Amino acid sequence: MLRMYTDASTKNNPGPSGAGIVLIADGLHEQLAIPLKGELSNHEAEFEALMTGLIYLSEHNYTNQSLLIFSDSKIVVTAIERNYVKNKVFQAYLTSINQLLRLFPSFMIQWIPESQNKEADHLARQGLNKHMKTRH
Repeated sequence: MLRMYTDASTKNNPGPSGAGIVLIADGLHEQLAIPLKGELSNHEAEFEALMTGLIYLSEHNYTNQSLLIFSDSKIVVTAIERNYVKNKVFQAYLTSINQLLRLFPSFMIQWIPESQNKEADHLARQGLNKHMKTRH
């Protein structure tokens, strides 16, 4: 089973953002710090972080195993679990994420407290710093 931890960091709200993604499986421990495009709200950035991680897994042929996703964003976890978002802005994210999740034989998503997501948080801050450096 593949485990993916995601987090996002945003300066201002909305503002520049970064994603942190940690991938763990047998013989695999990858860390990704990715600047996200555009000016995003903190919630949009959390959806983008998950989507970015799923795209990475798809592009690197990791879709042949079950996926366990961990996020400290209650909005993202609840949206995926219920397949519903109140905010119309998030609907496009939910649709795209659901399409990507169909590539995996099975998946589970679980909310975790920030204290258990420190590695992804650190990477998200690095992604934000990369974003800030490219803006100047």
